[in-house]
Amino acid sequence: MSNNPDPSPVNPLPAAVVALVLIIIGIEAVFALAERGILGGPGGIGWRMNAIQSYAFSGEIFRWMWETGQWPAEHLIRFVSYPFVHAAFTQTLFVCVFVLAMGKMVGEVMGDAAMVVIFILSGAGGALGYALLVSSQYPLIGGFPAVYGLIGAFTYLLWRSLSLVGAQQSRAFSLIAFLMGIQLLFGLLFGGTADWVADLCGFATGFGLSIFLAPGGWARIRSKIRHD
Repeated sequence: MSNNPDPSPVNPLPAAVVALVLIIIGIEAVFALAERGILGGPGGIGWRMNAIQSYAFSGEIFRWMWETGQWPAEHLIRFVSYPFVHAAFTQTLFVCVFVLAMGKMVGEVMGDAAMVVIFILSGAGGALGYALLVSSQYPLIGGFPAVYGLIGAFTYLLWRSLSLVGAQQSRAFSLIAFLMGIQLLFGLLFGGTADWVADLCGFATGFGLSIFLAPGGWARIRSKIRHD
């Protein structure tokens, strides 16, 4: 008779997922406490706005850098910093829920390092797409483009799994089609910005990165090159 305790029915979250969520929640907690006067005194009320001005991604700033050929670090950092700054607690909550769900599934298959790389680079890819495809004065903030990158990675894994069993691979894109449809509906009903462009570019970045980062990805690519 084994003395080992029964395994937990719930798989533990990958450490990188927990770390990402704690960072995002921690930043939001600081802003929330400051807005209530608990941190920072009267000056704390403006901490969120100051963070948005310093760390949000701006298409206008990107175009200025492109035109002048100047790439100061204080603006380049915006590519990777904006997913950690949110407009409100509700936005932060939804981002954390998606990171927990999608990050868990991606991290368990690809590993912690690959999951974090996809999150960070998908955010940067979303920002780049936003700058190139949208002419908007609104800054880009919040983790949704990075989250959509995780959705892109999950979609790739599902797409590969369906191909192995001979199922229709287009089914893998049901989730992104549903989410983009919801965004389009809300945009038509209530108006809004063109953030969905960044989300879609983040999705494409995450999907593309997964071709290389998924288990066996490099082997498949080398095999295809040899056959070609």
